[in-house]
Amino acid sequence: MQTKYIFVTGGVCSSLGKGLTAASIGMLLEKKGLKIAMLKCDPYLNVDPGTMSPYQHGEVYVTDDGAETDLDLGHYYRYTNSPLSSCSNITSGQIYNSVIRREREGGYLGKTVQVIPHITDEIKQKIICCAKQEPGIDVVIVEIGGTIGDIESLPFLEAIRQFRYDHPGDCMNIHLTYVPYLKTAGEVKTKPSQHSVQMLREIGIFPDMILCRCESPLSNDVKDKISLFCNVQRKYVIEEVDVEFSIYQVPLELHAQNTDGMVCQFLGLQDRPIDLTEWEELIETIKNPKGSVTIGLIGKYVDHQDAYKSVLEALEHAAHSHGIEVKIKRFEADKIEGQESVAKAIEGCDGYLVPGGFGERGWTGKILAAQHCRENKIPYFGICLGMQVMAVEYARNVLKLSDANSTEIDIDCKDPVVSLLSEQRTIQDLGGTMRLGAYSCELLPNSKANAAYGSTLINERHRHRYEFNNKYRAQMEQKDFVFTGQLEGGNLCEIAEVKGHPWMLGAQFHPEFKSKPTKAHPLFRDFIGASLAHQKASKKD
Repeated sequence: MQTKYIFVTGGVCSSLGKGLTAASIGMLLEKKGLKIAMLKCDPYLNVDPGTMSPYQHGEVYVTDDGAETDLDLGHYYRYTNSPLSSCSNITSGQIYNSVIRREREGGYLGKTVQVIPHITDEIKQKIICCAKQEPGIDVVIVEIGGTIGDIESLPFLEAIRQFRYDHPGDCMNIHLTYVPYLKTAGEVKTKPSQHSVQMLREIGIFPDMILCRCESPLSNDVKDKISLFCNVQRKYVIEEVDVEFSIYQVPLELHAQNTDGMVCQFLGLQDRPIDLTEWEELIETIKNPKGSVTIGLIGKYVDHQDAYKSVLEALEHAAHSHGIEVKIKRFEADKIEGQESVAKAIEGCDGYLVPGGFGERGWTGKILAAQHCRENKIPYFGICLGMQVMAVEYARNVLKLSDANSTEIDIDCKDPVVSLLSEQRTIQDLGGTMRLGAYSCELLPNSKANAAYGSTLINERHRHRYEFNNKYRAQMEQKDFVFTGQLEGGNLCEIAEVKGHPWMLGAQFHPEFKSKPTKAHPLFRDFIGASLAHQKASKKD
């Protein structure tokens, strides 16, 4: 079968949820037996988001092959089984970098290099690359970042205009727009959507389907008006009302309006019936939880929702697997420092999680939180930097190595319990110097990690520069700090646990990248389970 392509654009304003919408459509098409691939096109000039501040961009999502990508790829993973790789996210920076490098190498044989055709040709090649990253891909869903009208997005829009011309009959344009309700006028306004579509049509792109983000259901009159003025068949005007309980309702709401069926009809794909029982049960659990657990999130960027997007989603998935809801209490790590009582500063939680991060700010606060959890037998989950925090705290307070530290925090510390990878000691560039992507890890039998995974060999994704220093391994293990996971065929620490503690575990990798709403990650699932047990024990006491 000829590969089909769906291009998703957004208008009126940003943050409409193009990524969630694209992922939801992908999930519905997968349920019909189609193999999909997804591609996010970001208009910024950074080569990737790897060196961008979480305040600016949110989390960096890492793929198995080590690509640092946009957080929307996390949505793609959670909703679909799409292959995700360096072919799944492109930026203007990557495109221009590639074209300029080829020009410097003489690849254009003296021609004048221009946005059209050279930049647009490069973008089209990346779309084809996404379609060919695995055999048998039926549909490629391409999300164009930004908002129609942004100058940065124009090369991508021109590229998809050309792509449809090159592949007649194999492409569909879906435009996500915002239909606001003005309380003072008591009316829903379609004019912003009309203007958005008008700008698209000026570029030469004509939407085949319009998805209308709105606060409440739209009347037939409003949909008729959008259909007429935007030149889209009435049946292809779909409302996407704000969901009440969870973003995981979106696929169900789109399916209820036969969105997936109409996409198949438009592209000439077989429209098979689908079974959404698993997702319906998930939503039922979210609507009617049997209880709740409170988790303290201790980090640097807790005020920015997207900075720990995958961590927060993984906690939700884990809670749902237990039939409960999770409540998150956020603590800025640097504000814990200097408090008279750490227990009081972070009170009211059943378990604590210290996520990944970089830099000195909040380091001491995280150390104090880890010490509080260890000494008071409270469940603790350390991810990446959170695992290093756990190791340094243990070395300082149990091994009595008062100068134990990470060389990221103090390059001259006497006891560098955490230090740079030896092969990276001379590297100066901040970008592209980390251990990135998926690595296999061997688990110690009868460990908490082994019990969680039900296996002795796992595969997880990394994003870090610093590692536990094996020089201190024997000392730590003598004092019950056990290394229960290590790099397959190597000796790098991947998982550490505190022996005798109900649940204190640190992972050097990022397990949150592999959690799904209907398949919670094993470590998050068991962490929530331990926190729930701690809650019950505390109530009993």
